[in-house]
Amino acid sequence: MKQSSNKKSTSGAVEVTVPPNFIRNIIEADLAAGKNDGRVATRFPPEPNGDLHIGHAKSICLNFGLAAEFGGHCNLRFDDTNPTKEELEYVESIKEDVRWLGFDWQARCYFASDYFEQLYRFAEALIEAGKAYVDHLSADEIRLHRGTLTEPGTNSPYRDRGIEENLDLFRRMRAGEFAEGECVLRAKIDMAAPNMIMRDPTLYRIRKAAHHRTGDAWQIYPMYDFTHCLSDAIEGITHSICTLEFENNREIYDWVLDNLTVPSRPHQYEFARLNLSYTVVSKRKLIRLVQEGFVSGWDDPRMPTLSGLRRRGVPPAALRAFCERIGVARRDSMVDLSLLEFTIREHLNKTAPRVMGVLRPLKVVITNYPKGEEEWLEAINNPEDVTAGTRQVPFGRELYIERDDFKRDPPKKFFRLAPGREVRLRYAYFIRCEEVVDDPDTGEVVELRCTYDPATRGGDAPDGRKVKATLHWVSAAHCIDAQVRLYDRLFSEPDPLGQEGADFTDFINPDSLEVLEGCKLEPSLSETDAGGHFQFERLGYFVPDARDWQKQRPVFNRTITLRDAWAKIEKQHKQAQTRK
Repeated sequence: MKQSSNKKSTSGAVEVTVPPNFIRNIIEADLAAGKNDGRVATRFPPEPNGDLHIGHAKSICLNFGLAAEFGGHCNLRFDDTNPTKEELEYVESIKEDVRWLGFDWQARCYFASDYFEQLYRFAEALIEAGKAYVDHLSADEIRLHRGTLTEPGTNSPYRDRGIEENLDLFRRMRAGEFAEGECVLRAKIDMAAPNMIMRDPTLYRIRKAAHHRTGDAWQIYPMYDFTHCLSDAIEGITHSICTLEFENNREIYDWVLDNLTVPSRPHQYEFARLNLSYTVVSKRKLIRLVQEGFVSGWDDPRMPTLSGLRRRGVPPAALRAFCERIGVARRDSMVDLSLLEFTIREHLNKTAPRVMGVLRPLKVVITNYPKGEEEWLEAINNPEDVTAGTRQVPFGRELYIERDDFKRDPPKKFFRLAPGREVRLRYAYFIRCEEVVDDPDTGEVVELRCTYDPATRGGDAPDGRKVKATLHWVSAAHCIDAQVRLYDRLFSEPDPLGQEGADFTDFINPDSLEVLEGCKLEPSLSETDAGGHFQFERLGYFVPDARDWQKQRPVFNRTITLRDAWAKIEKQHKQAQTRK
């Protein structure tokens, strides 16, 4: 379904405008002009050298989404041309991530390594046309010969070798006669080109390394700029969509295709990559976070990787909605993380069933409730979804409430429980605090002794009296114990990479993870498994941990809080920036 550029999504006071998609406009114009025989074919081409991150999600949604919108297809293709950095495990994790995000490549999963023989023949064709040569300059010498932005480069002394000599040398490169770094195959273009990329770029290099799919069959491997455009042409791609960092590479993309006889003629279009506040998406930076122990791995729920977002409980539908909302721009900009968080909350508010859990428990004894008795109360599963129905929650003499819901000496505007004060228990009764029991050694409050009003079952008083607070709770006799991990933003600075004189790790948020043991959850959660989302009433959205959850030892991860706790922090930050 086509998306209008002025579509808006609202929730309360928040309004989100969906920006226009200029690539959609290009495709519409191409179809109207009868280009590509009315076909739309895109691809998502990751390199299998690491986990995908949220920036890749934008590209996945764009490529698969546009193909589906215009009745075309999108290929999944692995650009696996660097055997020293690529692994089969990344191939499988990438497939899992794309499927989780909600897309299906069907039978169209390809590898650049599928085309190694074809790519080699294309390279020979360039040599035969006098447009490529084998160069014995070292990598450092090639850099020196390339010149600068203000000065032209100088020709390699090997640039004018004859065609037959170049063919012979290139075939010997393939046969493994030369050592790594001894020579490369370069395009013969223009050493004075304003675009530095066009100054005789390298097309092939020697790598004495086994490939995860081809083994030791090859001694030479094609470079990205040579491989990518030809893979697109072989697969019949019509719109090759990539991020702005490849804008300068478009010239070599076109040069290769224009100087060879190719099965189809794709065209490259660039869009702005996703830059997200309080986040880093550089693969090298993410590797540092893992290797130096700032996070527990690629799937740490604080990581912006798709495996991390999945483990944290971010719904794929919310991630797709976020990618649509941020739109497709021609120039880089920073997207506020709060927009992603809003989109997650918006989705989970509609879909996540409500449950009650107490993270920092304080025991409550209802002294006038009969000993040994219990009752089951009806609770609403989701007030946003009438079809979600209700559930039964147990109630008894001993309960747990949140420790933060009690103050011995309550400050002004604290309306929750205090000595002599009455509050409502969600779905249950009014209770009044009559006595506070302290630990004799520490002075810490360990128990509240309260009375309840049996006439207030369901939460309303027949005499019309009101209370100012409603608390969540769990029955001590029925609750389950769990570990709960409270995840928050990994960085405390909106732009951790843009701080002069500082390393991005200096801005790791020390409160990005808090692990709570002995949390008390309502018994319905004992029947869950490692999946599904829940709103712990008044606390946030949570999901069973996909790696560590066990029925005997439940572990829940906080996906996100109910409210934007960072709004005040961001306001203060902006004010500070203005004062500078």
